[in-house]
Amino acid sequence: MPATLPDGDPVPADGALPARALEGLGTRPFAFYVHVPFCVTRCGYCDFNTYTAGELGPGASRDSYADTAIAEVRMARRVLGDADLPVATVFVGGGTPTLLAPDDLGRVLAAIDAEFGLAPDAEVTTEANPESVDEAYLGKLREAGFTRVSYGMQSAREHVLAVLDRTHTPGRVPQVVDWARGAGFEHVNLDLIYGTPGESHDDWRASLEAALAAGPDHVSAYALIVEEGTRLAAQVRRGELRQPDDDAMADRYLIADELLSAHGLHWYEISNWAAAPDARCRHNMLYWTGADWWGVGPGAHSHVGGTRWWNVKHPAAYAARLAEGVTPAHAREVLDDADRRVERIMLELRLADGCPAGLLDDGAVRRMIDDGLIEPEPYRRGRAVLTLRGRLLADAVVRDLI
Repeated sequence: MPATLPDGDPVPADGALPARALEGLGTRPFAFYVHVPFCVTRCGYCDFNTYTAGELGPGASRDSYADTAIAEVRMARRVLGDADLPVATVFVGGGTPTLLAPDDLGRVLAAIDAEFGLAPDAEVTTEANPESVDEAYLGKLREAGFTRVSYGMQSAREHVLAVLDRTHTPGRVPQVVDWARGAGFEHVNLDLIYGTPGESHDDWRASLEAALAAGPDHVSAYALIVEEGTRLAAQVRRGELRQPDDDAMADRYLIADELLSAHGLHWYEISNWAAAPDARCRHNMLYWTGADWWGVGPGAHSHVGGTRWWNVKHPAAYAARLAEGVTPAHAREVLDDADRRVERIMLELRLADGCPAGLLDDGAVRRMIDDGLIEPEPYRRGRAVLTLRGRLLADAVVRDLI
């Protein structure tokens, strides 16, 4: 979630959606994203909408945040009316969600259940930093109904973690994975980052091997992006750190795919590998396949029936609006059919299942098949699926297809 908000159309004070957005409501999967915007320290590479205690200022606090988030959940119910909307997935992200007390996270989840009802097999995820949880905390989360935990591991090398301003030690990760398993979490993800200045191929391979040794059933591996306005970008600009090299990034991706696949984790989205279909992040799959979701929290984005909106950025402004009974939405946009086609191509082409061939120009796809970017056999069955080389060049492939 970027720290800056895009422009858009105004949103009514009560948050009412266009009639077209409500058509078919309940026929598509429905989810909640809950943003917790607090961190102990700001990592140098991060441009997410997060705040340390010193940055927060008056008008918002961790202690009152759960109640504010619950107020938005109740507003969501009023806006969406009486439609039967069992919640398929809930994802609590940040920031560092586990800076809140487990009872607070549990109360937000209970409010979602009370207002909408959780589906019987709902996936409920929270992100966590390895240093932000202990065995007792994880036990309380599991009792509250959380089913999945996603740890920000990033690297197993201390010098790489130092460049990223991460504060946990590498040995903490297997411990917190064991604690999650002991608490009854069936699904555990580890997030990794490759391409950090000073990281070698051997460093990256060691991080992958350490992640696999910890025993997760899901691994996400993301290329480091040097975002403007971050401390890392300033260090690169001053020549203190080197810009990540594109060829090295491609090599790291190939190393990841080879190692993860060899250990039984297979790609299902360009940056995500899972041990089995039921280990995939169902919440993210809903994003990638055009479902409806309500984003709770400052800066959170939502999507219902082709209407997308995003909340005000600062926690104090967010809390003030909800206290007044006014929508926290900053602005919105209504996607037309052409926009929705482009989004489907951009998102679904990243999946191992690919996107429907009918969305694409046949001639362009056949040229890409000849170039080794799209698999020929799935295309004959009506799906466009990227090859391994196509995954490395996915952004360029999408640009050419849209």
